[in-house]
Amino acid sequence: MLIKRETYLAKIRPFYDLDIIKVLMGSRRCGKSKILELIIQELRDKGVAEQNIIFINFEDLQYDEINDYKKLNTYILARIKPGKNYLFFDEIHHVAGFEKAINSFRATLDCSIFITGSNSKMLSSEISSLLTGRIMEFTIYPFTYQESLEYRQVNNLKLPDNVFNDYLIMGGYPLRFNLFNEEDVKGYLKELFTNICQKDIFDRDINLEKEKFNKVCEYVLVNAGNDFNPESICDYLNSSNGKNYICPKTIYKYLDTMQKAFLITPVYRYNISGKAALKTNPKYYAIDNGLRLIKASSNNYNRGHFLENLLCIELLSRGYELYIGKTYKSEVDFIASKNGKKCFIQVAYIMESEDTINREFGAFSSIKDSSPKYVISLDPINMSRDGIVHINIIDFLTYKVDLFLT
Repeated sequence: MLIKRETYLAKIRPFYDLDIIKVLMGSRRCGKSKILELIIQELRDKGVAEQNIIFINFEDLQYDEINDYKKLNTYILARIKPGKNYLFFDEIHHVAGFEKAINSFRATLDCSIFITGSNSKMLSSEISSLLTGRIMEFTIYPFTYQESLEYRQVNNLKLPDNVFNDYLIMGGYPLRFNLFNEEDVKGYLKELFTNICQKDIFDRDINLEKEKFNKVCEYVLVNAGNDFNPESICDYLNSSNGKNYICPKTIYKYLDTMQKAFLITPVYRYNISGKAALKTNPKYYAIDNGLRLIKASSNNYNRGHFLENLLCIELLSRGYELYIGKTYKSEVDFIASKNGKKCFIQVAYIMESEDTINREFGAFSSIKDSSPKYVISLDPINMSRDGIVHINIIDFLTYKVDLFLT
């Protein structure tokens, strides 16, 4: 049974009937197709006739022959009905030159268009030039913790002994919640990762060296949220695979490829005192912690890093703009902003000693900005001090508390 992903529907709903192409982008199997189903159901509930809704999933073999824009154009024109039509194209990047057909539909038909894709290269420069000013893009992420609880509840799924730890480590890809054995979940996630790499990366770039890409991918996912750059990755891989195994230029390319396939997302630094975004050397976070898990070489992973990654994706899914806060002495984990407001955030797994508490709260000591400051951790006891608010991560994830509230 579907859950109503209102976080996304609320953003898309105002555009249902507008002459704007709605583009849902996100990792393969993150739930884009199901959101299209939810939108279609809302249109039906509003009284839109079934004949005025056309849905094509281009990964369904029955549409395999619609592989270029001319065939797509012919297919749609034969099915258009009087009145406003709603066109849904799932994984449309399988259609060569699809942007020409989409632009034609928009210009000549009374229609509202929704498309999805699993690779942001779909919105490359040549596509944007045809559809400029006519696109509204929505990035879809795997289930948040709250959505995972709702999904398990409505589908009467068995709960693990530690629900939060299960989500923290194995992530939020929707279909994995139907599996109850950890090894089965890992198997599904490994197959998903292979599928993403093959269909959204290797099939698109036949010259890409798979072995080198996989090594870079493993390094980046395992170390997501840590400080590294293409040069340091290069040094590591060359030291373990032989001199001149790979060069920084190739690693830059692979990082861009991973980003476009929605395996990772960059978060750039912001100079707090200079009030300027820094466009180089971002930190990279995994789109889902499950991808980190399957690349870990052992169970000795750092739960603090998993928690920071979880919070990063949670904030992005809620529509926050994120930066790493660069201070004079060090860094603050995140600067989150939305609706003209901003706040500073430190993330800790458990603050089990006074030294840890002092370190996390002390990270804000050089920041003179009066915007709210938060320490978010798994600790159940409120440790707020000196105007800095402590938030329990589970309370935040389940909307019992929110940011900008002191």
